[in-house]
Amino acid sequence: MTRVLLTGFAPFDGESVNPSWQAVQAVAAVPPAGLEVSAVELPCVYGASLAVLRAAIADARPGVVVCVGQAGGRPDITVERVAINVDDARMPDATGAEPVDEPVVPGGPAAYFSTLPVKACVAAVRAAGVPASVSNTAGTFVCNHVFYGLAHLLATELPGVRGGFVHVPYAPEQVADRGLPSLSVASVAQALREIATTAARVRTDIRVAEGATH
Repeated sequence: MTRVLLTGFAPFDGESVNPSWQAVQAVAAVPPAGLEVSAVELPCVYGASLAVLRAAIADARPGVVVCVGQAGGRPDITVERVAINVDDARMPDATGAEPVDEPVVPGGPAAYFSTLPVKACVAAVRAAGVPASVSNTAGTFVCNHVFYGLAHLLATELPGVRGGFVHVPYAPEQVADRGLPSLSVASVAQALREIATTAARVRTDIRVAEGATH
């Protein structure tokens, strides 16, 4: 049985909920068949989020790690392709930190690709009736910080473990008065079940066009 670690974030930027953590908890409560799923909440804080992630990986000893974060304004589930080695905050994290043009890992590579089958994961989510796409930018906020930190940890210390990052839209309750895209937590949880299952079972990604022109 494959062990899968899912992480979500605590609420930030004045929100009372974070759908990434809500959905991750739902998946851990009702995991896909054949998977042992654990869930950990990360603080929306540079540095501290990676410390919590490292401890969770040491405790869970997973074969697959899927970190999940909120991307308010995106309309679908977006499986991230690449993490970049820069923190460049347009707003403070939960402690007020606002790094600008700082490396996530000093001296680390400019970028890491996800080691999950990102296109197969997207296809599986779409087949389950949930909108999804490949994303080529995880931003430069704490989500990318965690994605890059995870990728660096796996590449340098845990090469047998595979991992990546998924962004999810707002929950409906967050945008009732804002007219922005949203997706129910139940739909996000279903998408994450498909992603976890695909990530655990698929080693070679499918070859389909999922590029972007901008």
